[in-house]
Amino acid sequence: MKYQISHKTGYNYSASASLSQNELFLRPRLTQSQSVVDCQLSIEPEPQYHHYRTDYFGNKADVFLIQNPHDELAVTAVSIVETTNPVLPDPSVTLPWEEVARRLKNPSRPADLEACQFIFASPLVTVSPDTLSYAIPSFSPNVPVLVGAMDLMRRIFTEFTYDKSASTVDTMVDQVLLNRKGVCQDFAHLAISCLRSLGLAARYVSGYLETLPPPGKPKMIGADASHAWVSVYIPDSGWVDFDPTNNQMANERYITLAWGRDYGDVAPVKGVVMGGGTHRLSVTVDVAQQNN
Repeated sequence: MKYQISHKTGYNYSASASLSQNELFLRPRLTQSQSVVDCQLSIEPEPQYHHYRTDYFGNKADVFLIQNPHDELAVTAVSIVETTNPVLPDPSVTLPWEEVARRLKNPSRPADLEACQFIFASPLVTVSPDTLSYAIPSFSPNVPVLVGAMDLMRRIFTEFTYDKSASTVDTMVDQVLLNRKGVCQDFAHLAISCLRSLGLAARYVSGYLETLPPPGKPKMIGADASHAWVSVYIPDSGWVDFDPTNNQMANERYITLAWGRDYGDVAPVKGVVMGGGTHRLSVTVDVAQQNN
């Protein structure tokens, strides 16, 4: 599939801001199932400093600084990507989850060693007895690791309610587990916490999912949004992405921006501003299929 993604972020300040410094993760990644044809980024007002870098996890980041007084800030990223369906291992023949945890505890292979950094708690993903208790029903003794992860995905989708008003970007996993409500970020964090509580490696993936309109209805402009899902490490196969918000494995409709330990590593736009009073934030995302 070929997609054009337009991601617009706007800030309107109640008073002039004297300085704004931001980091953006809005450039799609190159993966085994995704290639990047083009990516154009515009920032208004024009920054006095704009630096492009690759972060620790291999994500593409833009860092910029505006030093002139401004009442608004507008960031627009327009990307064209081509995607294919990822090659997935047969869940039933993946290693038992206990064997995976043992390999990650004492890694002897480079890929296992690299995955180890994703088995620990991180700033927004705690690992607790409560998440371990929630994970255990999906991971009986000797259950293949991907079978367990898929069952965990199904249970989160079934037992939790999608509710935009139930959380914020700072909501922690224990609160999501208690309320049984949240958004894609929350469900990804919960799944990651469950997997890490078992000694498995899991990372947070940010990106987009093409939304399909009801049959016979045109797609509404602005109907899309940023999305988040989970990637679990399968020894000898690599990383496998799954989406607890929609109870499905990632396919060609998923477009990857960045990955890290949790949302804090890969927030699409984050930064600091001096002055500005209060602000109003607006975000619009469009994911459109391209015919050529």
